[in-house]
Amino acid sequence: MSIEIKNVSYTYTPKTPFAQQALKNVSLTIAKGEFVAVIGQTGSGKSTLAEHIAGLLKPSKGQVCIDGVDVNEKSPKAKSARQKVGMVFQYPEEQLFAETVYEDIAFGPRNQGKTVEEVDGAVRRAMEVVALDFATFANRSPFQLSGGQMRRVAMAGIFAMESDYLILDEPSAGLDPKSRDTVFEQLMEIFRSRQIGIILITHSMEEAALYAQRILVMSHGELCLDGKTTDIFLKARADLTQAMVDVPESVKLTSELKEHGLAIEGVPLTKDELVTAIKKAKGWN
Repeated sequence: MSIEIKNVSYTYTPKTPFAQQALKNVSLTIAKGEFVAVIGQTGSGKSTLAEHIAGLLKPSKGQVCIDGVDVNEKSPKAKSARQKVGMVFQYPEEQLFAETVYEDIAFGPRNQGKTVEEVDGAVRRAMEVVALDFATFANRSPFQLSGGQMRRVAMAGIFAMESDYLILDEPSAGLDPKSRDTVFEQLMEIFRSRQIGIILITHSMEEAALYAQRILVMSHGELCLDGKTTDIFLKARADLTQAMVDVPESVKLTSELKEHGLAIEGVPLTKDELVTAIKKAKGWN
């Protein structure tokens, strides 16, 4: 089971003076059970690629397949394939519409044809994922919540659909650190327990390093790098620079510490790994 992008190109407003090619002959495969981060500067094609995977845009050229089915076909199989992909947009709270938190989260599962009991279970599980207490929030209006709480309600609406593949477009934007960590912790629990495929679109190299197994680097509509997270951040720094993408702060700090004589082993990718490496280098328990 996998997502297959086959020689996909896409042009906004084609055959007009405003035509802009956003994707250029992109090909890749993402297996169910993979956690992939897509990084690149603004305008590199990250979100356009995500919208193709979700079936929201149709390629100008090429093909997008979910588990072997072209998502742009007009058939029941294609509709079913598109429903296997859930997408959390950058500001999902702008899509809230129902009178209560429960009804907003339940909208997707109901459209999937789930029973009343299945919908209720999906809503409760999704609210747990985003750390919203069911008894406290289920019957409240989403428009009376804080901005961070509204964001979590909107994300829960996508999680409740329990898709095989999940696209997250800058999910931590606007969240306080505690809410961000809670959402990612629960998301990783879903990833491990259900083995879904996750595609994280992010400007945060720290998030990419901490959670993703594989990194895709987009530049000017092209897929310029594709590899294991450690290989991309530790062995392809020159290529990242050319794509105008940075490395995690821990990688840069490790280089500076080594230049000042601290014998750190390897190159830690995350903050926690760096702290552990520094303690070891200094002989601290």
